[in-house]
Amino acid sequence: MICLVTGASAGIGRATALELLRAGHTVYGVARRVDRMEDIREAGGHTLAMDVTKEEDLRRVVDTVLDEQPGIDVLVNNAGIGVYGAAEDVPIDSGRRQFEVNLFGPARLIQLVLPQMRERGSGTIVNVSSIAGVISLPLGGWYHASKHALEGYSDTLRQEVGRFGINVVVIEPGLIKTEFESSTPHELREVSGKGAYAAVAKAMADRAEQAFAGKNKASEPAVVAQAIRAAIESRSPKPRYAVGYLAKLLLRVNRLLSDRAFDKLVTRT
Repeated sequence: MICLVTGASAGIGRATALELLRAGHTVYGVARRVDRMEDIREAGGHTLAMDVTKEEDLRRVVDTVLDEQPGIDVLVNNAGIGVYGAAEDVPIDSGRRQFEVNLFGPARLIQLVLPQMRERGSGTIVNVSSIAGVISLPLGGWYHASKHALEGYSDTLRQEVGRFGINVVVIEPGLIKTEFESSTPHELREVSGKGAYAAVAKAMADRAEQAFAGKNKASEPAVVAQAIRAAIESRSPKPRYAVGYLAKLLLRVNRLLSDRAFDKLVTRT
């Protein structure tokens, strides 16, 4: 299969590109930092520069792949950022940027690849969300909002394109060892480390550092990559795959508890 993977310069995106290459698929890894995708190229993949927020980049990448290949069978929308801090503290422009990268960019890329999938009557779109697309935690309002939106968008998309033989899959990682996660403590302190939310920001930053320090239990990105491979190679993939440390547990707890009970649990711990 011809696979287009965004955010392939690090973390889940890089692991996914390499996993799909090992499985024998043709892979185009795209990211802003082309120099950090050398391992993908060495493994036999193609690499292209792309900023998911720039229309000209999205069109160029899709046109390039379609010029070189008979079609795009799989789109993995993995590129994403996280904005952390109290809702009162985070600048609105930062919130807009969060949605541009985590929702509008992937949605536009989907629009560009769908026509050729529809014409061929097959294809798989994988949107990498998070358990943060289902649950919510303090000081992550904009990130949670963007992932909740991506989940809702994916559900509607699945209902619309299934009749054309196209699968839509949502991946919901839990705690994963990535650069994305390791930068969270710094941002929490930077945005809300002073003022009304300083105590909770410091506590959450400390907990985050403990979770990702030394021999922590966070899962490797390869765990997510393997789930993505299983989904795209399945004849009938599940709409959602919760993978990685604490993913299934936290989602189960969220389902079982009332909103107020869950609020008390996460604000206390």
